[in-house]
Amino acid sequence: MFENLSDKLERAFKVLKGQGTITEINVAETMKEIRKALLDADVNYKTAKAFTDDVRQKAIGQNVLTAISPGQLLTKIMNDELTELMGGSTAELNFAATPTIILIAGLNGAGKTTFTGKLANYLKTQKNKKPLLVADDIYRPAAIEQLQVLGSQIDLPVYANLESKDPVAIAREGIALAKQNGNNVVIIDTAGRLSIDEAMMREIEQVKDAVKPHEILFVVDAMTGQDAVNTAKVFNDRLDFTGVVLTKLDGDTRGGAALSIKSVVNKPIKFIGTGEKMEALDVFHPDRMASRILGMGDVISLVERAQQQFDEKEAAEMQRKIRKNKFDFNDFFSQIQQIKKMGNVKDLMGMIPGVGKMMKDIEVDDNAFKAIEAIIQSMTPYEKGNPDSINQSRRNRIAKGSGTNLTEVNRLIKQFEDMRKVMKQMSNPAAMANMMRRMPK
Repeated sequence: MFENLSDKLERAFKVLKGQGTITEINVAETMKEIRKALLDADVNYKTAKAFTDDVRQKAIGQNVLTAISPGQLLTKIMNDELTELMGGSTAELNFAATPTIILIAGLNGAGKTTFTGKLANYLKTQKNKKPLLVADDIYRPAAIEQLQVLGSQIDLPVYANLESKDPVAIAREGIALAKQNGNNVVIIDTAGRLSIDEAMMREIEQVKDAVKPHEILFVVDAMTGQDAVNTAKVFNDRLDFTGVVLTKLDGDTRGGAALSIKSVVNKPIKFIGTGEKMEALDVFHPDRMASRILGMGDVISLVERAQQQFDEKEAAEMQRKIRKNKFDFNDFFSQIQQIKKMGNVKDLMGMIPGVGKMMKDIEVDDNAFKAIEAIIQSMTPYEKGNPDSINQSRRNRIAKGSGTNLTEVNRLIKQFEDMRKVMKQMSNPAAMANMMRRMPK
């Protein structure tokens, strides 16, 4: 996400290269390029103009310290202003007295039902909540079935009333059931509706008035760009929602919605969807997103994602095995599964400062580990637990069984052996100290 915008902003900063101060003259061309980059990213024109005016005012006349370049100083100012533009600080969900009621609204095809499942999974796994999902889309039977499938995937209850055509009654019944069963959050998935459909807009207003939700989250497809912002404004005028959810940010999106929506509707972005998996939902952090847009990565989010998959007991056992040089292909396979749960591989790479730029022209899909998994799964239990036993005849058999070739099998085993050596050295403080002493000064 934001690859094109990041590239254009980087080019704009290069205009200031070699300058001693940021002046009206040398900043004018840079601001022009930045405004153009924002408009190309489908940012609202008024937002783009106001933003560049603010940046120019803050930048002009600032002395550039000898330790940094004008481009670096402008990057810092841009980072602060982008953070402010997208909301300034992270907006948390408002949990109230049990049960907290969350109403989900948006257009057809924005990803409301999928988000409902992801949000429930997030609340269950990250916030220790006990959600109930309410299927309140009476117009699309597939939506009810979809929510029931998602509920079974994440092991959470779904309330549906296939006989009723009254969304207000269904919402009330769901809340009553939640109170009865001790569910402390109710997430109501409503039908998609167009802002120009007066009857449908009245209907969701009636649901809102009846259940008095603590949160109304408006779900928009980030790939619709400026249209998403315009739609959000109309819905906000009717519903006065509490937050925005941007879905499909992992797609080919220019990012204009993320940059414009807060300034246009004055409501925070609370979540972003970054993939199809139930775990592919992130709390929106304006400061971290600003860093990513400016090519500075997002190490904090990367670490948080890793911690979500982190098992303390398993990690301690893994450390013990590494120290004794017992790390095997079973452990390696387990580590791959944990990495895959963290999300899209290319998205993870983009969180590492500098790596995002290197990866921009390289296609990395979710099948990146497929060949490695096939090779490991073609090994016998004995071979997985005893990597040193894999001789030439075993390698030939593994290559045939995995649908790969001998070169790929040999490469994986060599990489695994090298990795095992490094891991053992890193777990030994004396060996690490010796290695550091031998490094050239």
